[in-house]
Amino acid sequence: MQITSKMVKDLRDKTAAGMMDCKKALTETDGDMEKAVDLLRQKGLAVAAKRAGRATSEGVIETYIHAGGNLGVMVELGCETDFVAKNDDFRAFGRDIAMHIAAINPIAVTREEIPGEVIAREKEIYVQQALDSGKPEAIVEKMVTGKVEKFISEICLLEQQYVKNPELTVQDLLNELVGKMGEIISIKRFARFQVGVE
Repeated sequence: MQITSKMVKDLRDKTAAGMMDCKKALTETDGDMEKAVDLLRQKGLAVAAKRAGRATSEGVIETYIHAGGNLGVMVELGCETDFVAKNDDFRAFGRDIAMHIAAINPIAVTREEIPGEVIAREKEIYVQQALDSGKPEAIVEKMVTGKVEKFISEICLLEQQYVKNPELTVQDLLNELVGKMGEIISIKRFARFQVGVE
């Protein structure tokens, strides 16, 4: 199939990948736009995995203040070089993540950072609900495990569905940026402030 410059541009607009990467992905998938998007995302994942052990000692702090000024978020992003730290796409990613945090209100960046007592309390509630509904003990454990996993994915920033595109998680978005920038990037921490809320 003939790969046109419009196809390459459309794929580039969708994924923000490099022009040559887009052309190569379209060639490998015989012009199938969806498969090409998936292929580019997989390559981003591969780059992210290769670079996972590297230090992120550079970075930026980005902010988002919601209209009206009663809700604000600060997020710290880490990267390997100041070249990436000054990049517009990197900074835009930081602002998007801050806006996502303002909207969705996660508890922690990773599941490992979620306090154990939060998960334990939630698990207790689910067990009691299942027992109150008359479910047998054998089924209760499976039900509770599934509900706890769902709860974690709702409060863990990297596992949340991205507010601007629910087909992607925040981790997917981060992997795409890593693939595009060519170096490891991390969301180190965030703080969410809301007037009248402790």
